[in-house]
Amino acid sequence: VPQAGVNSDWPSTIHFTFQLYRFPPVTSERLKLLDPERNSKLKSNSDYPCVLSVINKDGTLSSGCPGLQLQYRVDPQFLKPGERSWFLRYLALHSLQIDVWDSESLMLIGSTAVELKHMLRQSRAAVQVNHELEVITTEYLQDASFASRHDSKHSTTPAINVYTTVKGILHLRLGNVGGSVTNTQSSLAFPPSLSHVVQPSDAPQGFAGGSVPALTVLQLNASNARRARRLPEIDSELARLLQSTMREVGGAALHQQAEAKDVRQRKIDRMAAVRQHEEHKATPPIQDSSNITRHQAERVQHSRDLRVIEAYRERCKAQEITNMLSQAITTKHTLYATLGTAEFFEFVLKNPFNVPQTITIECDDPELSVIVKSEEWRYFKELTKTLTPLEEEMFHLKDSTLAPQVYLRPRESIHVPFKYQTFICGHTFPVQDTKSLKTSRSPQMAQKHLSNTIHAKSIKVLFRGEDRKPLAICQVDVEPTPHVVDQTFRFYQPELTFLKKAIRLPAAWDDTADGSATLHVRCSDPNVICHTTNLTPGEPQDVFLKVPGSPSPQIRKFFITIFTDPWLASPAQIWQVYVHYLQRTDLSCVCGTLSWHSLVLHGTRAIRRVKCYTSHPLELQVDPGEVFALPAQGVQDVCVGLRALRPGSRFFYLNVVDVDTRQLVASWLLCITCRQPVISKAFEISVPVDGGKGSNKKISFTNPYSSSRVFNLRTDRPDLLQFKEEQFQIGGGELYTIGLRFAPSQNPGMEEILIFINDKQDKNEDTYCVLLRELCCRLRASRTSRKRYQRPNENVSSSSEVRHEGLTGSESQADFARCARVYINLSAENRLSQQQLTQWCLNEQIWGNIWSVFVTRINFLPSSLTSSSPFSCFL
Repeated sequence: VPQAGVNSDWPSTIHFTFQLYRFPPVTSERLKLLDPERNSKLKSNSDYPCVLSVINKDGTLSSGCPGLQLQYRVDPQFLKPGERSWFLRYLALHSLQIDVWDSESLMLIGSTAVELKHMLRQSRAAVQVNHELEVITTEYLQDASFASRHDSKHSTTPAINVYTTVKGILHLRLGNVGGSVTNTQSSLAFPPSLSHVVQPSDAPQGFAGGSVPALTVLQLNASNARRARRLPEIDSELARLLQSTMREVGGAALHQQAEAKDVRQRKIDRMAAVRQHEEHKATPPIQDSSNITRHQAERVQHSRDLRVIEAYRERCKAQEITNMLSQAITTKHTLYATLGTAEFFEFVLKNPFNVPQTITIECDDPELSVIVKSEEWRYFKELTKTLTPLEEEMFHLKDSTLAPQVYLRPRESIHVPFKYQTFICGHTFPVQDTKSLKTSRSPQMAQKHLSNTIHAKSIKVLFRGEDRKPLAICQVDVEPTPHVVDQTFRFYQPELTFLKKAIRLPAAWDDTADGSATLHVRCSDPNVICHTTNLTPGEPQDVFLKVPGSPSPQIRKFFITIFTDPWLASPAQIWQVYVHYLQRTDLSCVCGTLSWHSLVLHGTRAIRRVKCYTSHPLELQVDPGEVFALPAQGVQDVCVGLRALRPGSRFFYLNVVDVDTRQLVASWLLCITCRQPVISKAFEISVPVDGGKGSNKKISFTNPYSSSRVFNLRTDRPDLLQFKEEQFQIGGGELYTIGLRFAPSQNPGMEEILIFINDKQDKNEDTYCVLLRELCCRLRASRTSRKRYQRPNENVSSSSEVRHEGLTGSESQADFARCARVYINLSAENRLSQQQLTQWCLNEQIWGNIWSVFVTRINFLPSSLTSSSPFSCFL
């Protein structure tokens, strides 16, 4: 879609970023946008979509099929036990968000989203669907007239308008092809974690003992068999104690040749001794004194190591025996946890003694906690449909450690409720670059990849008696599962400053009946402050963020979970937030005037070949504009030429990209404040909406200087207006006629266009304002009164001259014929009298002055002529 401030061929190369389910995040290959007008086989049409072609590593275009194709294989080998239903739910309820980037400047073009529910096959062999998705972005613009209407002393909040802009249309085809798989019973079965009651097993556990034949190990007891390894290999502490660590731990591969040579030398020495003994020689075998000394030193070292190992084993023997015995009372439970979702389960705890016991529950992980409130326990039991007994006020907290305690009668069994919930996930973000992208011509196959949102871990819960000895142990193994992102936000913030934002929830988002639900928010980054306020029902809800700053060009990524239930069981929304940190610079200019500013670019540790890119190349120039060398730890001045075309406050972006590694070196946020120039003349021009034909007009300009000067013509709407000559030279005091060419329009309306007349240094000399009226040939009579057509040279203001420009030259017969056809159609459709229709035509100002001449001639025609033969004199 054509955009203001950029060239018509922008962008030239793009790439996509997205993440599907728990597959790894995808940064696609660089794709070249091929213009269909360059292909002789295609008709020239601006609405025809561009063709995407993969760019190879050497910069050439791929000779394969156009477009980008990605494939994902989802089969029982990839899915975990019971994950198939979660994956189908993901496809049915969620959308895939795709970000489109400019591969050269590494700037975000826009984002789009596609629903995945069409990917469900529903017992069909295969399905496919085609989408046309709008790529949109958010832009900010301050009202230019706000500053003039409000005094800066009394105005505290600037009038910033936020609106979305369509950057382009993405054509996307999605398909789902089924395949035959074998042995799917294990993957389709539900995992044990779906059972919310954990019952310790009474059967004896552990290895049965006895001999371990090789056949038995391989066939029956392979899971209990272990290959013997050296102690330093399994114990790092012991390895550090030993002086011969390199020989004992991992040294076999490095010293294999040396050890083989030593063994060979010892065998040679033994063989020589045997031969001498057989020959009954009196003299002992001659041996190298160095070898004897080395062997003695090795024996001393081995003896020392054996003493260290024996002391270490004696010290760790009690702990190892305790660990082996604790396995008999340990019950393992696996949780498939996701970000923000509370996983509930109950552990059956039994008092094995004949005397009462006060059991203390200890857990070293704060994300796994005991539910001590009966209301919360009841809520989770109803949510999970767990039919087990519930006891009021069963727990009390220990005074010193606040650990929950429970009293058990002899041989009594109870259900201890647990809740696991995490809000922490990794926030590492890869360097923004496109160098590591794959360039294989074959379709990319997604590989198995664990989710990077939360980390897998093992948690132990100890149930200790009054003698501090454990009665039971519950080992909870946490396996990460993917979470769903409902919405993604990207913010651009000056570096090392706090980002403060308020995100308003839509009014229809609250699905409660009375609208009295209390919102709770949590953030995955502990350094980010996130909260909301409790308001009365019906008022809009806002989520407030306060994000700490980071150096440019770093990117901070975190997740926000929103809950509507009182016990935060399951998030109603999960937001993904990116904060891009940039260097901020405030610039001020006059609309249409070129002004230069300087920026300081600091070098990195290594020399780089970089290039500067701007978000609005037609309004923001950069010097140097080509590739240049950035010295290591050096300083480079970057000159920025600003010529804003619209008044008000706007935001431009400047990126410095390494052309070799395609990495972002520096990034600036340019806050532009553009003032409205002084308008010396104003014109009002009417053009028809004829759908395919433009209009040519002329205005005059007089050189105010006594000497010859060169002037440049520019406009704030290059999409609507073009000049016959963008640069001209005239003598002092001479008159010059400026030729205007207005682009054809499809819809009627009114546009205000500014024409900037600048000098040779691009400084503004004069500014003309053209009020362009685009009028349809078939209009219905307006029932509202309009301002009467202003005749030339009437009501000229003292500050500016107002001219109404009509058709140049004498009115032709074809012009009158066109007016007559419109006049006949309007008269037939609206059934107006000749006087009413004449007055309406004057008020509408269709086609400028030609109507005033036309209706004047109509008034002199006889009524019999206009009724019997409609305007035959003109037709």
